[in-house]
Amino acid sequence: MITHLNENVVAECALLSKVADGDHQAFREIYQKYHNKIYTFSIRILHSQLLAEEVVQESMLKLWLMGPAVLNINNLDSYLKRIARNCAIDLLKRKELELKTDRKLGNTWEESHNETEEQILLNDVRKILNDGVSLLPQQQKLVYQLCHLEGLKYEEAANRLKLSVLTVQSYMKLALRFLRNYINAHTDIVVFLIIFKLF
Repeated sequence: MITHLNENVVAECALLSKVADGDHQAFREIYQKYHNKIYTFSIRILHSQLLAEEVVQESMLKLWLMGPAVLNINNLDSYLKRIARNCAIDLLKRKELELKTDRKLGNTWEESHNETEEQILLNDVRKILNDGVSLLPQQQKLVYQLCHLEGLKYEEAANRLKLSVLTVQSYMKLALRFLRNYINAHTDIVVFLIIFKLF
């Protein structure tokens, strides 16, 4: 048992070392290993599948952005749970603020979906965007590619992927939030992303 635990620790340290060097595949392995743990932990706090998935994304993004500092992590499981807990609390506070704002504004906005592309003209920013897309979970990546790159409407993407329109909207929201944070963290250039209104 102890030997097995030691082997896991060694394997995890090796993955973190690769993540510190910017290895996307190592990051995906950690993402796949801890996704369900963080999701289950978060849903107990938030009681929402969508918000729990959002916490998973934000937690993993923070891990990725640490760079070489990930080598200082002694217990990845505990570390990710701590990040997830903080993200969940921040999310609850943000949602409470959004509800208050919505009540003040009322239902005055007419929501629509347009096939609008972000006008990112600089090649280095395009590369950063593509790197971010490559890190998206498979379903979010598919929705992003269909709706945002191919210009399909949510209904069309939902039919093609055999998902509900609400699920497609949720995946797009998570993907765009992840990409916006990823780009902002990886460039000093001021980039304005045109984010679809999803609700």
